[in-house]
Amino acid sequence: MTRQELRHKLQQVRRNLPAEQQLAAAFQVADKLEQRLESFVPQETTVAVYKSFAGELPTSPIIERLWQLGFKTVLPVLHPFAKGHLLFLSYTSKTPMTINKYGIEEPELNAQNVMPLSEVQVLLMPLVGFDHQGNRLGMGGGYYDRTLAQWHNGNRPNLSPIGLSYNEQQVESIPVESWDIPLPEIITPAKHWRF
Repeated sequence: MTRQELRHKLQQVRRNLPAEQQLAAAFQVADKLEQRLESFVPQETTVAVYKSFAGELPTSPIIERLWQLGFKTVLPVLHPFAKGHLLFLSYTSKTPMTINKYGIEEPELNAQNVMPLSEVQVLLMPLVGFDHQGNRLGMGGGYYDRTLAQWHNGNRPNLSPIGLSYNEQQVESIPVESWDIPLPEIITPAKHWRF
């Protein structure tokens, strides 16, 4: 099966999950994430999260939990000048939002709210699929691959990338390309994977 065929199949799988199962999964992932973040001091930690889209694991309960625990949060924004790259902007309940070209909600661009990746300690990432070696299949735009490359190349050694996923998105094997970077951790409702 090609990457595109697998991506399409797994997107269908997650879209077909009942809404109540999706929400329950999000709360289970939030619980596991809270345990994972116990070693971080909330007031000194910035967590990059994302607004869920197209059947992704709902992140609203996760964002609410991060806020309750006192973590600072940032959201990805499509970089206006560096095509294919992400910027991260501070995010609170009062942040003005807009919709990007993919239909994904993101903070309105404001240079004062930009948070350099060097100041982000935890990077939560969406997945379309993953395998038992931590290989990740995304939506295909390469945005997170480019962000992960900074961590993988040793430029952001203090960053902890963590994938968030439904149990149903695990597959036996993801076809890997040269630019793919396996994740060190993935959290599903059933398990916290460490690779």
